[in-house]
Amino acid sequence: MTHLIGQFECKADAKGRVNLPVALKQQLVPILEKGFVLKRSVFQTCLELYPKEAYDELMMKIVAKNQFSRNYDTFLRNFLAGSQEVSIEEHGRVQIPKPLISFAQIKKEVVLASAINRIEIWDKARYEAVLQEGQDVYADLAEAIFSDNDQLS
Repeated sequence: MTHLIGQFECKADAKGRVNLPVALKQQLVPILEKGFVLKRSVFQTCLELYPKEAYDELMMKIVAKNQFSRNYDTFLRNFLAGSQEVSIEEHGRVQIPKPLISFAQIKKEVVLASAINRIEIWDKARYEAVLQEGQDVYADLAEAIFSDNDQLS
């Protein structure tokens, strides 16, 4: 699995194209030919760019759940809404479809933030606001998440 690293600021043009920074493109080189999936985030007003392989792993977990329930049906419909396979062009550009730009409320300034196996794509002002909102509880969250006696190596 690829672990992506970094936070990058860039711009979206009028057609929703975003040029990926060189440092991010270099991380993606080993997986470029396998493709990517762009989707709405579950918890935030941003987008998630998954390497196709990581997306397929996630889908296998979803398919393994009980598909014969209304909750599953509602979740799946919302989870997949607007999802699209995308590629990164030769020049390192990705095209964000208009419905996804609208969902994420992306204007011009964009932040690409790594999230282990995916890249979150944010409108810069929204990203900064969400970081600020979480700052007060960040230490408490870290303590709660890592307090299960697991040893970090």
